[in-house]
Amino acid sequence: MGLVGGGEGGCFVGGVRSLIRRKQVDSAHSNPSSAAATSHNQLAKALTVPHLVAIGVGSTIGAGVYILVGTVAREHSGPALTFSFLIAGIAAALSAFCYAELASRCPSAGSAYHYSYICVGEGVAWLIGWALILEYTIGGSAVARGISPNLATLFGGPDSLPAFVARHTIPGLDVVVDPCAAILVFVVTGLLCVGIKESTMVQGFVTTANVCAMIFIIVAGGYLGFKTGWPGYELPVGYFPYGVDGMLVGASTVFFAFIGFDSVASTAEEVKNPQRDLPMGIGFALSICCSLYMLVSAVIVGLVPYYAMDPDTPISSAFASHGIKWAAYIITVGACTALCSTLMGSLLPQPRILMAMARDGLLPSFFSDVNKHTQVPVKSTVTTGLLAGTLAFFMDVEQLSGMVSVGTLLAFTMVAISVLILRYVPPDEVPLPSSFQAAIDSMGYQSRIHVWRKQQSDLAFSLTKGGKLLAGQSCSRVLECLCLHLLLQFVACQTL
Repeated sequence: MGLVGGGEGGCFVGGVRSLIRRKQVDSAHSNPSSAAATSHNQLAKALTVPHLVAIGVGSTIGAGVYILVGTVAREHSGPALTFSFLIAGIAAALSAFCYAELASRCPSAGSAYHYSYICVGEGVAWLIGWALILEYTIGGSAVARGISPNLATLFGGPDSLPAFVARHTIPGLDVVVDPCAAILVFVVTGLLCVGIKESTMVQGFVTTANVCAMIFIIVAGGYLGFKTGWPGYELPVGYFPYGVDGMLVGASTVFFAFIGFDSVASTAEEVKNPQRDLPMGIGFALSICCSLYMLVSAVIVGLVPYYAMDPDTPISSAFASHGIKWAAYIITVGACTALCSTLMGSLLPQPRILMAMARDGLLPSFFSDVNKHTQVPVKSTVTTGLLAGTLAFFMDVEQLSGMVSVGTLLAFTMVAISVLILRYVPPDEVPLPSSFQAAIDSMGYQSRIHVWRKQQSDLAFSLTKGGKLLAGQSCSRVLECLCLHLLLQFVACQTL
């Protein structure tokens, strides 16, 4: 019985240790010294700061801002909506700083999963990995199902789309299928399989169209505001009709408009200079998003009193109230491009998280394969694309959208905890960036050879001349030189 109990106790202790064990070194697949052995698992290092800004802005600015402006202003913030966006932007910036520090120090695929595995443990990393996969899959499917109504509005109405892409209800099952959403998911999946640089360039073009639409809203709305005297700000209730509490509640609501910059961290292994480019890319992307959000909200709230805003189409209704109904087409184009860019940002991180988990042995090795020609995890990309496309085709994912917030909350929390652990764990237990470590190893090896040769030369000069013991050298002098030689070797090894 004692042996059995001990065995069970040993299994329990072993299981607990396996849950809390951490990766003490960075991913071997990002280490240049092992590139020859793992060339089939290497991603293409092709991204720079402009690419990262395109990914960050495109993944963050979705169609939600075109609706959140009206809902939050009517119910929570009032004219103080701009301050709500500012407070939410500051909170998002704190999370962005955590991501930037971890991504630059541990530049490998996997984002929050990778950081949790290094700093917290395997069990938490496994949970975070699946939470991220759930977040991106459900979020991508929800975004895809939101594109078809906007396309129908752009082409004239709900029934304007061709029959093969329009929504249909399956008789007897009460299921509304959306072929347009599934087709868009498959198109984006194919684009992601072509290559990271090519897909990022396309996302950059789509994001530019969305930003141009928002700039039109700011410029044209600003002109109307100065022309009409900003009627939305001339209210007897003042700038804070719901008080400071209402402004803070609005900030907590619009915070979700900033989610998406974490997609940049998932591409860390594909960045040419991650220590420099990742913090710059995340910072620039978040700054652009926050500035656009604040300017759009300031303009729209000033055009129409907050209590008269349309909660469904606040921006189009604000322009229509001033006689510019044609602006609705530009705004709808902006919403469609925003949704397409966000869809690409949702599908991009999933294969890399699966690949990172497969590398660590938490998933089958099937997901860690990287295509030799495109240097993209094609198998993981196709798998996630098929899953997201199926969900977008069959399921109304609005009921599951709340789970996206849970995954985001877990990821942000663990990233913040990982930064705290990273600050207090001894440096020899948390990895340096692989490029730094390779340089240190190379310099250490060369310096060790140089020190050893110089010591040997000095010792030979002091003891011999032409292979013979110098005249007058005593045994004590020989021993002294030998001890000094050993001491120098010990100090040199400890220093390196």
